[in-house]
Amino acid sequence: MVGGRLFYIFALLGLLVLLAPQQGECQHRIRGFARTSGTRFVANGRPLYLNGFNAYWMMQMASDPSNRGKVSSTFQQASRSGMNMARTWAFSDGGSNALQLKPGSYNENMFRGLDFVISEAKRNGMYLILSLANNYENYGGKKQYVQWTRDQGQSINSEDDFYTHPLTRTFYKNHVKAVLTRINSITGVAYKDEPTIFAWELMNEPRCQSDLSGRAIQGWITEMAAHVKSIDANHLLEIGLEGFYGETMPEKKQSNPGYGVGTDFISNNQIAQIDFTTIHMYPDQWLPGSSEEAQAAFIQKWADAHIGDSAIVLRKPLLIAEFGKSSKNSGYTVAQRDRYFGNMYNTIYACARSGGPCGGGLFWQLMTQGMDGWKDGYEVIFDETPSILGVVAQQSQHLSTLG
Repeated sequence: MVGGRLFYIFALLGLLVLLAPQQGECQHRIRGFARTSGTRFVANGRPLYLNGFNAYWMMQMASDPSNRGKVSSTFQQASRSGMNMARTWAFSDGGSNALQLKPGSYNENMFRGLDFVISEAKRNGMYLILSLANNYENYGGKKQYVQWTRDQGQSINSEDDFYTHPLTRTFYKNHVKAVLTRINSITGVAYKDEPTIFAWELMNEPRCQSDLSGRAIQGWITEMAAHVKSIDANHLLEIGLEGFYGETMPEKKQSNPGYGVGTDFISNNQIAQIDFTTIHMYPDQWLPGSSEEAQAAFIQKWADAHIGDSAIVLRKPLLIAEFGKSSKNSGYTVAQRDRYFGNMYNTIYACARSGGPCGGGLFWQLMTQGMDGWKDGYEVIFDETPSILGVVAQQSQHLSTLG
């Protein structure tokens, strides 16, 4: 117990040291596009290390002027804690309040919400990863693309045909073009020319469990990565993978949490247009009912395997793009979550400090007060659990000493 108190005291002291010199101003100004150099991220010729968060809700919240302040407040809090990246959705497909109302038809009000998110990120010195589609039916996802194809009179069997049917592929490619060529109504800059955007993500957690060979998703990534780069050669590109291994190196499948999802961390990331690798970490979902110790062991094994493969096999940087711990789990405590974050950050920092490929991590997910209806158990609200702020800020400080 005493050790735990000392940890929080030192973490909060680190936060105060971090914040004092920059009171009232951004710590980081984005001047040029992020790049990769070997297995590292770089910006303006210097190594770049990333500490950030997920906030999928930002575009929808920003589309309502009465709620835009929550977007601004979240970016401000993140910037003050030393964070420098957010990952959010650049999709919302189908329905009356979607971004893409139907194929090729867009809701200008929702697009202006995304414009605001980008402009606020820029104002607060935050990079963005923008995801272009969803595997799941939340916000439409591949299910909506398949339905749009059926509406055109096409015969299509399942949601997984999203990856192979010519019309769903065309619909997706048209959406990519619409987003990448969008002119921001606030900044006047086309998205494809905006350095605040760190990278595009092809899809949030693509899965195709009807084809565990991986061929369907491999073909889709190959085509769509080339399409993105044909429109926008400025930005980095990643897939949105969770990190599951496939058939390229079957011996690696033993690292999976007992099942596969039709993706292949090795072959998918070997595609030339993919600039860096990603993994997600949800041992509480993937290993339900297991002990905290078993989950911690899995996390370390999962991280070590992907760090090694990113460095040696793929020779590309790695970003831990999602990790979190749900308050809905039996036995959950804030202290348990703080330890989980601290251990995750220690793995990232140790890898970065030793010159390894892991360039940062993004937790799921940051919110501000007054968003009770958006809570999913994984939310982090600094004002409600201040101890986590110290843990996050300490990681920002550690990574800043490397950059």
